[in-house]
Amino acid sequence: MAFRFAWVLAFFLLTPLAAADGLYTGQVPVASQSEADTAAGLSTALAQVLATLSGDKAALNRPGVAKAVAQPNRYVQQYHFAQSADNGQRLMLVAQFDHAAIDRLMADLGLTRTDTPADTLAGGAPAADTRPQTFRVWVSGVNSPLDYARAVGTLARNDLVRSVQAEAARNDGVQLRVEVNGPLQHLLDSLASGPVRVLNAAPPVEGVDALLGIAQ
Repeated sequence: MAFRFAWVLAFFLLTPLAAADGLYTGQVPVASQSEADTAAGLSTALAQVLATLSGDKAALNRPGVAKAVAQPNRYVQQYHFAQSADNGQRLMLVAQFDHAAIDRLMADLGLTRTDTPADTLAGGAPAADTRPQTFRVWVSGVNSPLDYARAVGTLARNDLVRSVQAEAARNDGVQLRVEVNGPLQHLLDSLASGPVRVLNAAPPVEGVDALLGIAQ
């Protein structure tokens, strides 16, 4: 009991952890996980990120931009597949692009970053919703400082997360306040693999938006 109290008290003294900007993450529907569909999805995701960062969907028609979009593997950092949150249950490709590489690409192409994202992509596809939103999640299975570090670290390193703040602790769980670029479901989809798993995306618990757990 003394050990549990000591580490619970310690993590409340930690400063909030900030994570990278989710504007460098693209999320697009794909027909399958085949090599061809994945390649096409990565190109579309890269186009989505460039359109969002520049706020100019017309920029995608420039020859230099089109050439870069055709080579997404030069800029992608990691990607995974997830099911969409709508009733159609579409297969989605979620791709995170290297921040420095994208920034250099935009400079080379003469694109200027704007805080006002483009509302649509070429072809009429909607741009990703990256509006900052705040959610509260409960993480169970936190039995040690290492478990806590894994939970907070996983969320803080996610490109969709702006900040993580511990708010409460009880037994083997902690409540975290998470500021996210975009809807909560996008974050939950990005946790499909890793040390933190989704237990319930819509728990009937007042003040808690999702239940998460530490994979043992």
